Amino acid sequence: MERERDEQLMGAVLGVAVGACAVRLARPHAGFQHEHLSAHSFDTQTISVGEQDLAELTAEVIGVTLEASTDITATAIAYRTDQQARAIRAAMAKQQITNYELVPELNAIVEFAESSGDIRGVSALVVYDLGSSGLSVSIVDVETRQVRHTERTSDISGDYIDSLIREQQIASGRIAHPHDHSGLAQLDALCRQAKEQLSSNTAVALPSEQGLVLLAQENFESLIMLAVESSARMTREVVTRSGVPVNGVLVVGGGSRIPLVAKVLEHWMGLPVTVPADPETVAVRGAALLARTVRAPRPVAAAAHPTPAVDIDDDDLTPSWLSAPTARKRGRREISGAALTVTALAVVAAIGLGLGYGPQVLERDSHTSEGNTSPLPTTPAHATAADPQTAAPTTTEAEEAIAEPPPQRQRPEEPAPTTLGPNTIVVVPGLPPIIVPTIPPLFPPAPAP
Repeated sequence: MERERDEQLMGAVLGVAVGACAVRLARPHAGFQHEHLSAHSFDTQTISVGEQDLAELTAEVIGVTLEASTDITATAIAYRTDQQARAIRAAMAKQQITNYELVPELNAIVEFAESSGDIRGVSALVVYDLGSSGLSVSIVDVETRQVRHTERTSDISGDYIDSLIREQQIASGRIAHPHDHSGLAQLDALCRQAKEQLSSNTAVALPSEQGLVLLAQENFESLIMLAVESSARMTREVVTRSGVPVNGVLVVGGGSRIPLVAKVLEHWMGLPVTVPADPETVAVRGAALLARTVRAPRPVAAAAHPTPAVDIDDDDLTPSWLSAPTARKRGRREISGAALTVTALAVVAAIGLGLGYGPQVLERDSHTSEGNTSPLPTTPAHATAADPQTAAPTTTEAEEAIAEPPPQRQRPEEPAPTTLGPNTIVVVPGLPPIIVPTIPPLFPPAPAP
């Protein structure tokens, strides 16, 4: 049931493949079935890069396509390298496109080859990808999609083969060497067209402003034989270095349209070689098969109470004119000041408890907590229970109901002073002052002359 639902949604997905010099798009036909999957099951389109940034062009093309086709619900983009993936992600963010996913290009290639039945019975696959900028040889586990080994070279490429045809035509005297860059670009495009036509024809004759491009299939194969054999030798060495027992070769990329490539690979590898139809679009069609709708994260349910708890960052409370580092420093200073204040109060309380004023303070707090707001009678530091005449008399009936504070303990050898001297400090009003002893000087004063 899930497979049928996915197949019904396939008509509303978009596959994208980012090559070295082109961006390809693919959309499956509505209602197609995996059992009859082929190159004709997709609508494909190729956009040349030109001078524009590849990632920016990819994002713009996807944005235009999504606006024109509102039924597209999922997009998958096949990328080659992590650097390319980061560039694409940044470009998509500028276009404010979020409903997409990035998939490795090799995963997309193997997905289409397996779905189409091209690699049926193959467990470890050699992917020979010959594109316009170079050749990539990879060893892939078909079941897990794990890339066991991969290497890339620019010794052979589509552009290199085009240059071989161009130089051969100029050397033959039928084509004049272009005098400027635009003329050279036109000649290269003509040589590329001749190469593509030779994939299905025995000879080509293409006129141009510089002359006639005339090339036979036999001459073309002899022209590129050395490069193709070198690539086959490299492929075999990659398999040897990987140490993986492979049992199939898949040839993709525009260069794989050349019949000589598969023939030479099969000879050198001794394995069955598969060339899918339209091999240059295998990656983009596989990306379309991997496209899935990216669901947005669920909103967090509101709390039952009307005022939900909110995390407030210190920087949110910082004025705009105050830099974040300054605010953090100021916050640390304020916290340090508060810690010093608490520490000082704790020291004072400890001193008070040590001098025997703890019960008096607790008793006073208990009366205050009972609702009595009248001031408590104070007792001088030298007053004791033996000297009732020195206790402060009560003045109201409410004050008479208050118990007299408990007697205070006093060291007989240190009578409390009756007057405040220069070394006496009143820390808390209502409590006895603290006498700070005088510390004698470390060095006696020099005698008078």
